[in-house]
Amino acid sequence: MKRIVWAFAAMAATAAWGEEGGVALTVYNGGFACVREARELDLQEGENALRLTDMSGQMEADSVVLRETGAEPFGVAILEQCYVNEPLTEAIMLRQMEGRDVRFRVTGKDGEVREETGKLLRAGSGGAGPIVEMPDGVRFSMPGQPVFDGVDASAYLKPSLEWLLWSGRAGKAPVEVSYLTGGLSWEATYNLVAPEEGGDEYAFSGWVTMRNDSGKDYPDAELKLIAGDVAKLSNWHAWGGAIRRKMVGMDLPDCAAPASVEERSFDEFHLYTMPRKATLKSGELKQIEFLRADGVRGERQYVYEPLRGFRGSYGDRSREAGLNNEKKVAVRIVISNSETNGLGMPLPKGKMRLYRRDAKDGRPEFTGESVIDHTPKDEPVRLDNGYAFDLTAERTQTDFSVGLCEASETFRIKIRNHKESAVTVRAIEYLWRWSNWEITSESAPHEKTSSNCAEWSLEVPADGETVLTYTVHYTWK
Repeated sequence: MKRIVWAFAAMAATAAWGEEGGVALTVYNGGFACVREARELDLQEGENALRLTDMSGQMEADSVVLRETGAEPFGVAILEQCYVNEPLTEAIMLRQMEGRDVRFRVTGKDGEVREETGKLLRAGSGGAGPIVEMPDGVRFSMPGQPVFDGVDASAYLKPSLEWLLWSGRAGKAPVEVSYLTGGLSWEATYNLVAPEEGGDEYAFSGWVTMRNDSGKDYPDAELKLIAGDVAKLSNWHAWGGAIRRKMVGMDLPDCAAPASVEERSFDEFHLYTMPRKATLKSGELKQIEFLRADGVRGERQYVYEPLRGFRGSYGDRSREAGLNNEKKVAVRIVISNSETNGLGMPLPKGKMRLYRRDAKDGRPEFTGESVIDHTPKDEPVRLDNGYAFDLTAERTQTDFSVGLCEASETFRIKIRNHKESAVTVRAIEYLWRWSNWEITSESAPHEKTSSNCAEWSLEVPADGETVLTYTVHYTWK
């Protein structure tokens, strides 16, 4: 004989749901997380109806997996699930009171507060205002603040799951509930503090910044972070009100964190385990330091790249194309992410801020910021750090000719250095008119760094200038 045990009389929110246990989170760069919560279910043999309250307001209900964790299985299975994401509000209670008397707290012109009672004919929704029948007539607005006698025990105070479960026996079953949710995100930020002017050895620190917009608190949670571009379909479900469906199991990433600090490869990504538990409250932004190193060496580069970002038309033969008045010389910091340089761990993408200590008072002053992508160990970290104040450049087209299947143009690049010391400037030119090109003359040797790029390394003396001239010849075949 089939038997159903209703574990919550009058839909009591906490019935048959034991104390919440440990929480583990694996948070992804893409703004979502895998959540695992340890719970205890008070079950009867046969079918049990339970309500799980305090769920994430952005959970993907069809990702829920229920797993028994006890030594003696109960044979628990989810027969039916309903996700309700419409917590109780004043508007909901007013809709439930339509056709009934409602008390209103009214403030008179004299400031005295009193209560009046009226019959709520319509609560008001969808652009239609409320209608209240008062002793002195019908009003098309609320006469005051509605006062309710109490909250129904079956009311949904937070996003909830309702389950119809099957259990092979009665007792308290320890379980783990896993699901995916949006509203949890993390990013890495880095601070590099350089010594006084003249040195490029940095104090390097990395921080994890986590944000919780899921609408749920995660107390004392074990934390893992996945760095990498994880394939994730957009959530096309419109979870409004109660949606009821049969559930099927799916495998989710393991979200239980070990006790020690750890960074390791995980599938095609990198997984970072935070060294201690943390509480993530709803709406909270929390930061945890995960990296610190001193004496990290960086190479300062000066780069003149006037056509950076230029998108020309292949085969363009017009004289003016590709000409601009760019005068700024960029500053770039290159740091080797290697063990010999004090680093040597995969660095998740994030923002890097640079500081330099003032020689006068020793205080760090902000000098710029940049963004890095996911950087494996032993790969360089390149930081664009603004433009050099004391370096200027000019690029002038001095000759141009075009024929039936060819074109030639000559440029003069002049770089001036107002510093008290000599510098090396990388002049980068994109030869974009056609794939067949040759530099036929130049005042300094170039390096072909790609199919459409030539680069010169120019020594510029202190308080002096260096001039580069070159001619490029294009042929169309």
